[in-house]
Amino acid sequence: MSGIEIAMMIGGMALINLAIRWPVYLFADHVRFPRIVERALAFVPVTVLTAIIVPMVLYPVEGGDIQLSWRNPYLIGAIVAAIVSWRWHKLMPTILIGMAVFFAARWALGV
Repeated sequence: MSGIEIAMMIGGMALINLAIRWPVYLFADHVRFPRIVERALAFVPVTVLTAIIVPMVLYPVEGGDIQLSWRNPYLIGAIVAAIVSWRWHKLMPTILIGMAVFFAARWALGV
């Protein structure tokens, strides 16, 4: 592909993205969802993050079996991060401590 074709493709994708999102922003102040829908939509970010993270933690090797053992550094880091999050409800300590435990477990296990 030439540079012009790549630029046209990026421009086309930007226009499609704008065409899809623009009506949402335009009418966002005029449309009100029912309360139950708003409550359900509040759980979307948590659900999406869970759907992304859980398979990575339980299946650290692509195409491998589930690994629910102490030799899985992803699981160790995730458990510690969940405990820190539950205890202190703060994002940065959760990330920093979870990552530190994950890397320490990788180092200790020689993975």
